[in-house]
Amino acid sequence: MNIDRMVFAIAGALIVLTTVFAVSHSLYWLWATAFIGANLCQAAFTGFCPLAVFLKAAGVKSGNAF
Repeated sequence: MNIDRMVFAIAGALIVLTTVFAVSHSLYWLWATAFIGANLCQAAFTGFCPLAVFLKAAGVKSGNAF
């Protein structure tokens, strides 16, 4: 699995997880969901993703986007 697919998988899992927490615990979890979504949008336009930088440093194989 390359960095691109891992970023999508981790971001998607975190969005689902924080949405479940918002429904079951507190609506404040939606701030984390919004942060993840905003980070995905800025990565689409700038090409910079903090998670991709971390994964590259961890030795994950590079993809096309990151």
